[in-house]
Amino acid sequence: TETHTMQRHRFILACQSGEYSISHLCREFGISRKTAYKWLQRFDPRALSSLDDRSHACHTQPNRTPGHVADALLAVKQAHPHWGPAVIRRYLLNLDPAWTVPAASTIGNILRQHGLVRPANPRRKSPVRQVPLRDVSDVNQTWGADFKGKFLLSGGGGRWCHAFTLTDLHSRQLLCCEAGAAETGAFVRACLEQAFRENGLPEVIRTDNGNPFAGTGLGGLTPLSVWLIKLGILPERIRPGKPTENGRHERMHRTLKEAMSYGHRYGTLEEQQAWFNAFREEYNTVRPHSAVGGAVPSSLWRKSEREYTGEVPEVAYDEGAKLYRVQQKGDISLQGKRLFVSESLRGEWIEIREEDEGATSILFGGKILGYYEAASHSIRRYEG
Repeated sequence: TETHTMQRHRFILACQSGEYSISHLCREFGISRKTAYKWLQRFDPRALSSLDDRSHACHTQPNRTPGHVADALLAVKQAHPHWGPAVIRRYLLNLDPAWTVPAASTIGNILRQHGLVRPANPRRKSPVRQVPLRDVSDVNQTWGADFKGKFLLSGGGGRWCHAFTLTDLHSRQLLCCEAGAAETGAFVRACLEQAFRENGLPEVIRTDNGNPFAGTGLGGLTPLSVWLIKLGILPERIRPGKPTENGRHERMHRTLKEAMSYGHRYGTLEEQQAWFNAFREEYNTVRPHSAVGGAVPSSLWRKSEREYTGEVPEVAYDEGAKLYRVQQKGDISLQGKRLFVSESLRGEWIEIREEDEGATSILFGGKILGYYEAASHSIRRYEG
């Protein structure tokens, strides 16, 4: 069986014999005159391989990324292995806006050629949020809080780390990233108190419905949420099973998880906390954030004007409001009968208010907990 090279060689020999015209041989071999002259020009009698197929790739690459630029990209990736192409590009532009940095897609190709890109796991698209939450248009309006999720410390001791995190949802500033031994209300309160002393008080703190942020009782109150309300902070909870409603905070968790996957789990909580502190510094002051135009969160962040003194004020009510003190069992005396409200409100004052629509609201610090049903002497939960 003849190869293409052998057929082309026979064509060359036939042309050199002079017995037939080029047109006749083109018809015999089934090729065009342009192809015929190409083989005649390329033929080298010293090497039959001159008639082999050649690659159609460009012999030169005028748009190829210069070597020193590629080296800089690789150096940044090796120093920050959890950064992606877009973040690396913005970081280099922040260092020197005049420097010519290739597109993020080109950076991704360079990293992929050097084996520095992990294959991405496909993620399912989250449904669009339907329940309206407070708009976030300025710093300190809404902070997001959550636990990253427990993970085992290294060293085989079987010790778990529960990382509590807190972010400003407008600037994306990471306000707190603390390693704890358990997800308790006391641990979260200690973390929040430290964050309040450093950064002041927000208007709203948005969380999920897990403990210690929310309970199963009236209004979903817990001792932690009662403390926040008394400080003038509204606890805002997303719908169960809808983590995308706190998506800005969850996006930070994805970055934290990616960074930890590069061998950043340690044997003690103290060692883990030291790395959390370094990650927080890098996240706030070094790593560009695409959601804020490639800036770093600290460039947008400013301390809240509402300072935290450590004092917990009593809830203020309007003059003439009907107030009832919640007893140690979590109930009040109403119309000569005991009415259970919430154990989280023990010792606190609540308001019972007659609304224009004829309903009787039960409130704590301006937050509606439910409606009193006189006929059944019970409380109907507030759905909102």
